[in-house]
Amino acid sequence: MTEASSPRIVLVTGAGIGIGKATAEAFAAAGDHVVVTDVLAAEGEAVAAGIRAHGGSAEFRRLDVTSTEGADALVAEIEARHGGLDVIVANAGIAHRVPIAAMTDAKWDHTFDVDLKGMLRVIRPALPKMRAKGGAIVCLSSIMGVAYGWDEHVHYSAAKAGVVGFVRGLAVELAKDGVRVNGVAPGYIRTAQLLSAENSLGPEGAEKAAAFIPMGRLGEASDIADVILFLASHGARYLTGQVIAVDGGLLVGRY
Repeated sequence: MTEASSPRIVLVTGAGIGIGKATAEAFAAAGDHVVVTDVLAAEGEAVAAGIRAHGGSAEFRRLDVTSTEGADALVAEIEARHGGLDVIVANAGIAHRVPIAAMTDAKWDHTFDVDLKGMLRVIRPALPKMRAKGGAIVCLSSIMGVAYGWDEHVHYSAAKAGVVGFVRGLAVELAKDGVRVNGVAPGYIRTAQLLSAENSLGPEGAEKAAAFIPMGRLGEASDIADVILFLASHGARYLTGQVIAVDGGLLVGRY
C-alpha cells in the first residue's frame, strides 16, 4: 500500500467524538474515504457530514463493537461496495470509574468487551481481503495500559494492556501478508472523557496534569490523529508490532 493508491477505504470506530473524530477528519483531509462508525448516531452523522462539507469523502454507519453480528455485517457491506478495507483504526473505548470493591463481573466484562474484544470483532472479518492486498491496522491503547496504573480504573488499565499484546501477536501473524499492525498509547488528551469529573480527571485535574507534562500542555485529539495517520502511511512501511506513547514526554519525564 502506498500513497499513490489513495483514496484508501478507512474504517474508524468510535469516530463520533474525540480522538476518533479527529482521526476520521485527518484521513479525509489526506484524500481517503472514511467510514465513520459509532454508537452515537447523531455525532457520527455530524462528523461524516462535516467531512463532506469540506470536500472530503465520508459516510456514517452505526456500529456497536460489542456486536459480532453487527461488525460482520458492516465489514461485508463495505467490502461489497468498496472492495475491502485498506485501513482500520480500532478506537472505540470506554473508561468508567469503579473502585475495585465495587467491581462486578458485568462491569469488568463490559469494559473488556468494548475496549479489547471490540477490536477483534471489527478486525477479524476484514482480514481475508486485507491479507490479499495488504493494509494497516492501528489500535488505541493508553499510557494507563503500557506504563501507569490507574486507581479505580483497574478494568480499563487491564484492557488497554491487553491491546498491547493484541497488537504484538497480530502484527507477527499478519506480517507475511503485508498487513501492518501498530498501536498508539495516548497520554492526557483534551477529550470529553478526560474532562469528565465522574470518570476521569475533570477540568481542574486536567489542568493540574498539564503542569507536569514536559511539553507543558495537554494533548489535543489532532496530536493523536496525526500519529495514527502516519502509522497507516507508506512512511511507516517497515514499522509493525509497536505501541507508541504519544504523551508530550510524560512517561520519560516523570522521576
